[in-house]
Amino acid sequence: MAHSDTGASTTDYGLSEEFAVPSYFEQEKHRMEDFAKSHVSAGRRVVLITSGGTKVPLESRTVRFLDNFSSGRRGSSSAEYFLDSGYAVIFLHRHRSLYPYTRLYTGSNFLDGLKLETRGQTSQIQVDEDAFPNIAEVLRKYDAVKAGRLLLPVEFNTLSEYLHLLKAAAQALSSIGSKAMFYLAAAVSDFYIPASEMPEHKIQSSNGPLQISMKMVPKMLSPLVKDWAPQAFIVSFKLETNPSILLEKAQHALETYKHQAVVANVLDTRRGYVVVVTKDTHYELVLTDDEVTKKMEIEDKIVSKLTSAHTHFIAQKVKL
Repeated sequence: MAHSDTGASTTDYGLSEEFAVPSYFEQEKHRMEDFAKSHVSAGRRVVLITSGGTKVPLESRTVRFLDNFSSGRRGSSSAEYFLDSGYAVIFLHRHRSLYPYTRLYTGSNFLDGLKLETRGQTSQIQVDEDAFPNIAEVLRKYDAVKAGRLLLPVEFNTLSEYLHLLKAAAQALSSIGSKAMFYLAAAVSDFYIPASEMPEHKIQSSNGPLQISMKMVPKMLSPLVKDWAPQAFIVSFKLETNPSILLEKAQHALETYKHQAVVANVLDTRRGYVVVVTKDTHYELVLTDDEVTKKMEIEDKIVSKLTSAHTHFIAQKVKL
């Protein structure tokens, strides 16, 4: 069982020594724990979705930082399909990354889609449905999710915040065992600068060319699977630019960390083709031209495949 303390321990893997623990760690952990328990009591499964990229500061008083290109598209869209499938969702997302439902309109200037009508002392705002297509149906879905308290948003910004909040989520969900799924879609940096080696103030360009030495970010899959949430169904993501090594890399991850599935995708085709890799097999998921025309999203197929796998996983746990 995972320890609940925030300090270094046998299950901390040096996390607290390398990365400052956020002051709100315990608060967020309890919030996620209460959310998970209430929904499992109501007969639902709970999925923790990580989404967006992580910011890696180059200075303590941060002016410059390294970032990931991730917008949070996959995580935010997947959250909607999990909600449609009956899951309660903890959405651990980067601040200002794409968000479920509102993501559909991020390319629009929302003010251009609104019209103010004034009659005497009364003003009303009208919505242009051409600017916000299908807005009524999307709003109905969102209102139902809010009414059922089915979506719990938790924000991170920096790499350090993400790592500690992932640990908090894992410890919070460990109590619901196999009813928990981890859907780790966030683009997490592989490199960071330790706080002890980071300059306090803005790096001065007058000092000449910048040379940076960075450490490898510890892989959180290992403590997640072994210690923090050992009964949960855990899905990681593998993004490559070279399709010839994709399956090899995904299978190696499964062998190394012993979790349940890897969603493997290639950068150039990630929106229409993925491979869901498990210990025993792999499934290719592809959007056809007709499905693309109908604006279907690959995340619909990913979530459908994984919810079925999760059902089988829970049944196997019950047999044991």
